[in-house]
Amino acid sequence: MEASFWHSKWQQQQIGFHQPQINEFLIKYWSQLAIPSAAEVFVPLCGKSLDMCYLAEKGHNVLGCELNQIAVEDFFKENTLPVTQQAQGEHQEYTTDQITLIQGDIFTLSATTTQKIGAFYDRAALIAWPEAMRQQYAKKLAELIPSGVKGLLITLDYDQDTLNGPPFAVSPSWIESYLAETFDVELLECADVLRDNPRFINKQVPWLNEAAYILTKK
Repeated sequence: MEASFWHSKWQQQQIGFHQPQINEFLIKYWSQLAIPSAAEVFVPLCGKSLDMCYLAEKGHNVLGCELNQIAVEDFFKENTLPVTQQAQGEHQEYTTDQITLIQGDIFTLSATTTQKIGAFYDRAALIAWPEAMRQQYAKKLAELIPSGVKGLLITLDYDQDTLNGPPFAVSPSWIESYLAETFDVELLECADVLRDNPRFINKQVPWLNEAAYILTKK
């Protein structure tokens, strides 16, 4: 999946993957990670997610990474946030109080950028990739997350044959195969959310599970 795919989606505003509300699993489970309020939280493939505002309201500094410039600029515009911009190598850095978004390719992001984070939150990154690139992303995430740091991972799983991603189906067995080597994995909840997702119903997807995990970097 090329970068042009995502740029086209944002350009045409075909952003069904964007949630117009804060994720319910984030609200329900973030406190279970027991992250100090002063800790910086890394949000990969953050888009313009309102989840970042929720984390900031909890007292966290938020460090997001997003490929598309439109998504980054829309985040600050739609939340009426003043912003400063500066180049950081091949990336652009947009900063406001408590929130910094790095615009550019996550695969070229240096681990020094995230070396001081105290937590991470992945709601839309892992499920954004087809299989081969998802494996690459899992390795990159392990590279970016310091040892001992916890994160909340939210995934979707369904019969991939019934619908082309993104979002792509990520099963518990996939988590075990590709994340358990570098992260301790704890399943918090797996819930059937099909009735809340009309796109999947219209495509006659028979089932849709949303799961929340705590990941702790080994």
